[in-house]
Formats: sequence, C-alpha cells, structure tokens
Amino acid sequence: MTTRVKPWRGVMVATALPLGDDLSVDFDGYAEHCRWLVAGGCDGVVPNGSLGEYQTLTAEERAKVVETAVEAIGGDRVMPGVAAYGAAEARRWAEQARDAGCGAVMLLPPNAYRADERIVMEHYREVAKAGVPLVAYNNPLDTKVDLTPALLARLHAEGLIVAVKEFTGDVRRAYEIAELAPGLDLLIGSDDVVLELALAGAVGWVAGYPNALPESSVALYRAALARDLDTALPLYRALHPLLRWDSKTEFVQAIKLSMDLAGRKGGPCRAPRLPLADEIEAVVRAATEKVLAEGLR
Repeated sequence: MTTRVKPWRGVMVATALPLGDDLSVDFDGYAEHCRWLVAGGCDGVVPNGSLGEYQTLTAEERAKVVETAVEAIGGDRVMPGVAAYGAAEARRWAEQARDAGCGAVMLLPPNAYRADERIVMEHYREVAKAGVPLVAYNNPLDTKVDLTPALLARLHAEGLIVAVKEFTGDVRRAYEIAELAPGLDLLIGSDDVVLELALAGAVGWVAGYPNALPESSVALYRAALARDLDTALPLYRALHPLLRWDSKTEFVQAIKLSMDLAGRKGGPCRAPRLPLADEIEAVVRAATEKVLAEGLR
C-alpha cells in the first residue's frame, strides 16, 4: 500500500464502532467496516473519537480499536483520537498510536475544565513529544475551550500541529486561519458545512455520514474541492437533511441508525447514550430512506 504523504488529508471518516447486543465491541465487524469505507473511496478513518464512543471504552478496547484499524487498512490511513483529561494520558495514547504505525493523531484541548491559552499550549507541547503529527480538534461547543485562529497560529508556529479539525461551523474562521497560519491545513469538522469549507480552502474532511453513505459523501467532497457546483449542489441539498445530524446531540445514534438502514452494522450505543426518542428516530429514518430511495450510497 502506498504511503500517504499527508495522512490527515482527504475524507477521513470518524468511525462509528459496531457493538453487539450485549454492547461488546465487534472488532471483526469494525475491521470490515474500515475496509468497506476505503473501498468506497474514503481516504482513511479516525477511530476513538466521540462518534466511536471512546469515552465508554476500556483501555484495552481503545488500544485494540486502533490496532484493528491499522491491520485492516494500514497505519497511514488511520488517525486516532487521543483525547484524555490529562496531557500525560493523551501523550500515552499518542505513543500507542505511533507504535501501532499510525500516520497522525487528533487531539482535543484539555476539556476537564475551561483551560486558558497557557494551559492549552502546554497540553499540545506535552503530547507532541510522542513524535507523531498532531491534528488539533476545535470543538468549543463541547469542550468549552476555543482554539481561536490566533491560538491555532501560535500552536502551528511552534511546530506543534499540522492541521485543525474545525467544528464551530463558522465558515469565516477558514479565512482568518489562512491569513494567520497559512501553512496550517484546514479540515472540515462538521458535515453540514462541508461545501462551504471546501470552497474556503479546506484540504480534508473528518466526516461522520460516510459511515452510512461513503460513495455519495466522497463524490460531494471531491466535487466541492474541484469547484464543480453543478455536481456538488444537488448532492449537498439531497444529503443535508442527514448531514446536519452530525452537529446535533444525538449524532452517534442518528448515524448508527442510518448505517443500519443502509445495510451496515450500526447497532446500539453504550450508556450514557440512550436510543433515539421516537420522534427523532422517525425524522432520521425518513431522511435516510429518502436518500437511499434516490440511489445515493
């Protein structure tokens, strides 16, 4: 398999983790899912993110998820999330990913409390010692810590990060990041602004809905990067009723339901997540069935 020069670029799927009825991890199913995503045109996977329910995994399960993905599709296509409450633990997860052969890792800022910029800088300095490329993950909605364009520029200038997954949904940030840190790769972080951020200069997409619809999602991304709006806009309009769920509280359950309907194994979630409320399930189910009926896969 050819080594990818910048393995954080392209469509990197934040993978959902298939669970059995007893909530045990289906590692064989996960390996098959990773292979299916790459066969569908995706560039790689991001295991152990929120969509992969990493917070509910044991240390042994979390490590095995990474190893399973690497064995299935090669380490240059695997960019695990290494988030942890402490920098030392996050560094250990980065070292585990490095030793497993991963080409990059994705790191949230400290999220046990609202950290200031000095603490954020030290957090990334510590994890960078693992010696694997770091992709910052900016999700102030959940972490209460905002990696502003100015702070990202500081992290990049010090050589701590190679890219940022931008999840704020604020497309204006793309232009400010490009001005303040022109060498920093911008990755689309939320599915429902994929077209806007691709047009604004993003070079990758850490994506949720390709778990259910890889081929149409990749087609949308490639068309957006090529500025082919004749292709991109109809796809975007068709997919957007689903893509917007990536930014909602129930995103894991919604994407897993769409996977089930598309013939993939999504399955249940571990607590504290609960099954979708009936009214939400009906909305996601109807949107998914409509997309599938239109022949999108």
